[in-house]
Amino acid sequence: MAYEVIKDPTWAPQQTRISFREPGGHKPWEACFFGSDAPSAIDEVARGDVQVAICNPASPLALATRGKGPYNEPIPLRIITIIPSLDQFAFAVSDKLGISSLAEIRDRKIPLRYSMRDRPDHPTRLMVREAFRALGFSMEDVESWGGGLKEQPGFPPDVGRVLRGEVDAVFDEAVDNWVPQALDAGMRMLPVDGTLGDEMDAIGLRRAVLSKTEYPKLPADVPTFDFSGWPVYTRADVPDAFVRACCAALEACKDRVPWQGAGPLPLERMCIDAPDTPMTVPLHTAAEHFWRERGYIK
Repeated sequence: MAYEVIKDPTWAPQQTRISFREPGGHKPWEACFFGSDAPSAIDEVARGDVQVAICNPASPLALATRGKGPYNEPIPLRIITIIPSLDQFAFAVSDKLGISSLAEIRDRKIPLRYSMRDRPDHPTRLMVREAFRALGFSMEDVESWGGGLKEQPGFPPDVGRVLRGEVDAVFDEAVDNWVPQALDAGMRMLPVDGTLGDEMDAIGLRRAVLSKTEYPKLPADVPTFDFSGWPVYTRADVPDAFVRACCAALEACKDRVPWQGAGPLPLERMCIDAPDTPMTVPLHTAAEHFWRERGYIK
């Protein structure tokens, strides 16, 4: 029933939890699956409140495992499997600002009005905060300069807000849904490069490229944040038997889960490091053994 309910795009509460315990009513809940897309679930996995969660993109797992960004200490996370998804993030600004880098926002104290989704836990917020932090300013600083975040409900972002003068910039992912319209509107994509790019790589925020080949109106390729992969993850100390049971369940239902409209889940792609399945943290040992035993890892 839950699956059929959340298939309806008008049904807003689409994050799902499934908890397990022995029958009888007096036993503690022993395991929980959390169908979240946000890095906020990482803290629940760290505490042991949730054993299996999912997020997009894969990069926040690297920050957590290294104890970087919003994570004060390393969290030993491991991947069970990763759903393929190739995507990037974009910092798109109005050409009227006359800037070509994020650092110029800081240097000129630009009162930037930027549009993002109305979801405080969305991973795009983490990326913006970390980029600003590395450059020596914050979202709160931008607000003090007279600008600030202008949330937009829903997706894709409305590039028309820039054309109407309501905002100066759009920061978001799933770029193929809106970057072509942003380029048509004369917006500029700011790069994550140089020292900033190196620092982001060092903490675990992988870089990717907005390609001129894919977006011909770009003057050149633009380095930016990677937003690929939907890892299903757990803690490194979750028992092997539980992780193997998760892998076996996924294999058992692969033919019943539609993949991009047709065909079974591509499990042979869901346990290797590739551009659309970035293994930002290692596979859980039991998951690696399972996928290798079954021939998915050669």
